[in-house]
Amino acid sequence: MRPFIFPALLTTLSLVSALAVPPYPSSSLNATNFPSLLEVTLDDLVDGLSSNLFTSVDLVKAYSARIHQVNSTLHVVTELNPDALSIAAHADALRKNGTVLGPLHGIPILIKNNIGTDDLMNNTAGSFALRGAKQGDSTIATKLRKAGAVILGKTNLSQWANYRSNNSTNGWSAYGGQTNGVYYPQQDPSGSSSGSGVASAIGLALGSLGSETSGSILSPADVSNLVGIKPTVGLTSRHLVIPISEHQDTVGPMTRTVKDAAHILQAIAGFDSNDNYTSAIPDNGSIPDYVSACKEDSLQGVRIGVARNVLDLYGSAVDEPVLEAFHQAVSEIEAAGATIVDANFTAFEDYLSDGNSTLVLNADFLANLRTYLSSLTYNPNNITDLAQLTAFTHAFPAEEYPNRDTAIWDGADGALTQGWDNTDPRFWDAYQANLYYGGEGGILGALERTNTSAVLLPTQLSPSIAALVGSPVVTVPMGFYPGDWNVTRNSRDTLVIGGPSIPFGLSFMGAKWSERDLIGYAYAYEQMTMHRGDVLPYLVPNIELSLK
Repeated sequence: MRPFIFPALLTTLSLVSALAVPPYPSSSLNATNFPSLLEVTLDDLVDGLSSNLFTSVDLVKAYSARIHQVNSTLHVVTELNPDALSIAAHADALRKNGTVLGPLHGIPILIKNNIGTDDLMNNTAGSFALRGAKQGDSTIATKLRKAGAVILGKTNLSQWANYRSNNSTNGWSAYGGQTNGVYYPQQDPSGSSSGSGVASAIGLALGSLGSETSGSILSPADVSNLVGIKPTVGLTSRHLVIPISEHQDTVGPMTRTVKDAAHILQAIAGFDSNDNYTSAIPDNGSIPDYVSACKEDSLQGVRIGVARNVLDLYGSAVDEPVLEAFHQAVSEIEAAGATIVDANFTAFEDYLSDGNSTLVLNADFLANLRTYLSSLTYNPNNITDLAQLTAFTHAFPAEEYPNRDTAIWDGADGALTQGWDNTDPRFWDAYQANLYYGGEGGILGALERTNTSAVLLPTQLSPSIAALVGSPVVTVPMGFYPGDWNVTRNSRDTLVIGGPSIPFGLSFMGAKWSERDLIGYAYAYEQMTMHRGDVLPYLVPNIELSLK
């Protein structure tokens, strides 16, 4: 059973080989030189709307048609917003009368299917347990609306943000099916913001929102040739976002360019009385101008670290093309005026054999899930805690249990087996261990000891340590596997986890609240390398805007 609202369409998809993307000007745009929706930027769309080349209604129609065209193959979007056209029409009317709410005014954005919206769309985390449930608008959704954005639809995700099964697949949910990546047939899209990554990669919206606990923005961005910003925990509200961990969850943008990601982060960041973690935002909650950080000379005179011991201890998990590209990126950053120094994570080896991070996530999930379920204004299956959710999952055939287990909940190291939540005295010791491995023994200690502004790692290695302390990471495209790289498949033999032309990224890791600096460094690297254009997806929609 699939809940997609899309009919099966017999359409022709564009199958493209690896080739360079031609540059398009972002000024003096007209109907003959306007870029494709695969590569269009926010600046382009704003110029087009301002020049009356098209309307927001036109954008919604074009993006919706692109989604229809590929969704039966890729299972990227779980549902479109039935109100999207009327919201776009209202944005057009405001613009016609001289009112523009900001750069995102009338711009379609897709959001992950765990971010609550007070509308006709479901918010399920990929589970039938929450189909039909109702809640108010998440603060993130409210901020997007205030910025004038059109919430176009919900993207598929790894079910429960990859916090259910030990034997499932990235990008699979009972409610949304199996999302596939777009740089190789049957590509693993990584998780858990899988649909958000694929949607942005092939231009199904200007950009998308994902959420991350440990890698769920960075990893899908890594394999979809995207920029992903994993913000400091507390910079973006989690109110009415289906949770895993209050200590690690964060919501951030996934886009094709650094500047577009900065624009979206600008719109969603800020204090929220419903999420007390946002009260820690410095300068009395003042949000920096992230977009103005996008300068090509941002790396000049900056001290940048490399976590050499992480590469030494864990580098065997990274393929040679990624390591070669990483060393090249370090050289390029140095040539751009940065001073490169070693910045080791001194406790990384001990962390690799430590289990406290699992205890913290289990404890948070038990408590935070109960809180979210209690916030529902309509709870169709009357599920109030993890034990009841587990029972539903076991009994509801579409959840595919036991083919896809619930071991993260009820296995030997599962949350129910653990039994205690984050109000238990045992939580404190486990959480303090996390803070040490991510802090003094991890990214924060490395930055302080070496007086560096950021630490570099291949994105394949960057999520876990930053997750422990809630510090920010920005990933940017760094390269692709060679065209003759051997294909490898996952343990279920259903997805390709390695293969020709699959992308990978470079991560800039920083101190808490350092997003503006990281955006600047990532932008400078992006602009001097422009790796995104080196290879195109093998499959893209061929529907474009009709321009006036």
